[in-house]
Amino acid sequence: MASLRVHSDRLEVHLTPAEKSLSLRRDDIVVKRENIRQVAITDDPWIWIRGIRAPGTLIPLVLAVGTWKFHGGKDFLAVKNKRQAVVLDLVDEEFARLILTTKHAPDLIASLKLQDAGPAEDPAEPPARARTSAATTRLGETIDERLDD
Repeated sequence: MASLRVHSDRLEVHLTPAEKSLSLRRDDIVVKRENIRQVAITDDPWIWIRGIRAPGTLIPLVLAVGTWKFHGGKDFLAVKNKRQAVVLDLVDEEFARLILTTKHAPDLIASLKLQDAGPAEDPAEPPARARTSAATTRLGETIDERLDD
């Protein structure tokens, strides 16, 4: 799906042309690193969705791309199937939360240098998924999130 790029001062979410069309959005999403307050890894991103789709595309449990508005603001989703995703809680940004399907959630967290509270399903479980693989990305490298299969 989206391609994530981590810089020393910001996180860029580069949307594919299809995602831009489905979300009715022209621009990519740029978030200042200092505005990221919390990060969680989840195996079921669908339980994190709140509010109503406006604008965006939803095929339940298959695809959710776009803006979801709720009483306190709005979230941006790029979720495909029931795959592992990262949930970023933000402050002072266009969106209150980003939910992004990714194969590289532990690497993303390591590159952001944020502490993961563990999997969203069981907060008491130790943060085993927060360990990075041997292919830890450095700042400025692209974490390619293309999920074509």
